[in-house]
Amino acid sequence: MGFCYPGKGKTGDLPPRTECAPQWHEPLFKELKHVELVILIGMYAQKYYLEKTAKKTLTETVDNFQAYLPKFLPLPHPSPRNRFWLTKNPWFKAEVLPVLQKKVNNILK
Repeated sequence: MGFCYPGKGKTGDLPPRTECAPQWHEPLFKELKHVELVILIGMYAQKYYLEKTAKKTLTETVDNFQAYLPKFLPLPHPSPRNRFWLTKNPWFKAEVLPVLQKKVNNILK
């Protein structure tokens, strides 16, 4: 979201800096004229782009990924710390990843 690592806080990584997305995302997307899919990685990206349509939790938002297609595809952050989340939510690998793979393959053709 911020195009930089925000650093560490007392309880882990700090959230993205709030001034970065408004400053950089819109000008970047204006230059990228043929974007077919925006992958929203993590809760901060999902809240920023999905606004009121994002669900209460990241898990709920990702589980309802079909509602945000074809423009957006919400995913959990691929951090190694999310291994527990991936283990707890096997539907992600079975249901979401195949859709992501198919969409990316179709876009790249």
